[in-house]
Amino acid sequence: MRPRKRRSKNKLVAQVEAARAERSVEVWAMDEHRVGLKPILRRTWARRGERPQVAVRPRYEWLYVYAFVCPETGESEFWLAPSVNSAMFCEITAAFLRSREQAVLLVLDQAGWHMSAETLALEADGVLAFEHLPPYSPELMPAERLWELTDERLANRVFERLADLEAVLGETCVSLTDQPARIQSRTLYHWWPGGADHTSTE
Repeated sequence: MRPRKRRSKNKLVAQVEAARAERSVEVWAMDEHRVGLKPILRRTWARRGERPQVAVRPRYEWLYVYAFVCPETGESEFWLAPSVNSAMFCEITAAFLRSREQAVLLVLDQAGWHMSAETLALEADGVLAFEHLPPYSPELMPAERLWELTDERLANRVFERLADLEAVLGETCVSLTDQPARIQSRTLYHWWPGGADHTSTE
């Protein structure tokens, strides 16, 4: 595939501002995250002098979180899916777009399924445009900061079935969509459109 020329972030912000003068445009970021029956281990509290213990029972069944976030407003949308590939990405992104009234500029990393011909075809109707981040730069992706929140209730736990994990994860994602201020404080980088007008509180 012929590589696409990337625009600098300053030019991206200028492009969005120019587009907003003619049409309402939202700038979202999107990423995927894998969770499963292999336990997520985090630090835990223990009494002084006692070694903390966490049960583990690793199995290799997976579930994927597809997360869309608008850092400027803190709005978010989560989808749970059994796999990650071009077809699944296109299906979920198309469903996400149907819920938006404004045009969307979607910031993505350069995962293969984000660069496929099927994916790039989503731009054809002008409702959606993609901006791909430089390779190997997860620190630039606002959606990366959502995973600490989605994993909160999964960490240091053993789930008997993937369906049990999915139920807990689904409840967590629904709860997060009702916390825009918390999402905004984690994802609105200073260089993001609108970021200079806000100060992180978390």
